[in-house]
Amino acid sequence: MTASINAAERERAAVSLREIAGVFLKLGTTAFGGPAAHIAMMEEEVVRRRGWLTHEDFLDYLGAANLIPGPNSTELAIHVGHAMAGWAGLLMAGACFILPAVLIVSVIAWVYVRFGALPQTVGILAGIKPVVIAIVMQAIWNLGRRAVKSPWLAVLGVGSLVAVALGVNELVVLAVAGVLAAMRVAEPRANARFAGVVAAGVASPTTLGVWPLFLVFAKIGAVLFGSGYVLIAFLRADLVERLHWLTDKQLIDAIAVGQVTPGPVFTTATFVGYVLAGGGGAAVATIGIFLPAFVFVALSGPLVPRLRGSRVAGAVLDGVNVASLALMTEAAGQIARTAISGWISIVILVATIVLLVRTKINSAWLVLASAAIGLVGM
Repeated sequence: MTASINAAERERAAVSLREIAGVFLKLGTTAFGGPAAHIAMMEEEVVRRRGWLTHEDFLDYLGAANLIPGPNSTELAIHVGHAMAGWAGLLMAGACFILPAVLIVSVIAWVYVRFGALPQTVGILAGIKPVVIAIVMQAIWNLGRRAVKSPWLAVLGVGSLVAVALGVNELVVLAVAGVLAAMRVAEPRANARFAGVVAAGVASPTTLGVWPLFLVFAKIGAVLFGSGYVLIAFLRADLVERLHWLTDKQLIDAIAVGQVTPGPVFTTATFVGYVLAGGGGAAVATIGIFLPAFVFVALSGPLVPRLRGSRVAGAVLDGVNVASLALMTEAAGQIARTAISGWISIVILVATIVLLVRTKINSAWLVLASAAIGLVGM
């Protein structure tokens, strides 16, 4: 891996910042459908169409993104930018991939705050909500088939689900799962190194302000493993249950907006920030949740070869992934109580599940179709 990545770095001078900006602005504007769709479109642009990376390079960077917290598709974009044009490319690729979605979501958030009580808006969001639940359910199923690699990990996942349902802090659940998984594969002497690692979760501020808002989203961006959909669990735990800044209804509306727009699902934070504190809140929440991704990519690149070869590091990631799925499952169950009401929403939910299972339809089309149904009949 190291040799191929070094080869890519030697060729990066041939790719200008303008080219990087063009590619990732295009992806940020057109990449609907969630992280898997983003990654597929990115591979088409930078490997097959432009030959910036080999397939092997691309897979190595994708693996690196999966080893660190944060939005995987955004981190992959940042890795590609860094490989092509160094630190300037890192910033350019990440910013250009994020910016279109931030602008679109900010406009929608303004409309939501200004006209959210209008029947048309309510109907559109009511139509989208069941589709969001179905998409999350499919993500849990698909990710679970890859994450639960053994009966031990299945038990760890169930235990994590029980713990979060009982109210244990989500950071503690993730940390304990990672430590237990590592201890299972580590040498007995090495187990002592993990003692005392698990501490109480980061204390969340209790008053709404720019700095507390930044801290909440920076914490989420710094610890969120597994998938953009795990964001739902963290947002609900912090903003609905602990701080009471949002209602469940506002949260599912924010998630719906994140689904109907292109680019990173993490721009849900932009919507939440605007609803809570206007344009300044949107900016602070966006910077907070994405900043850790830039830092982690910058720091983790040189360590990737060693991490990939470590049994303990791999075990930690396995444990964190199954715990992340537990968080997703618990959060999906909670918000479904708000999202599913009436026979139309049930029909949309069931139809969406069938289409997702039986076809390869892009989930963005389902979101748009359900929005149209909601506008007409809900």
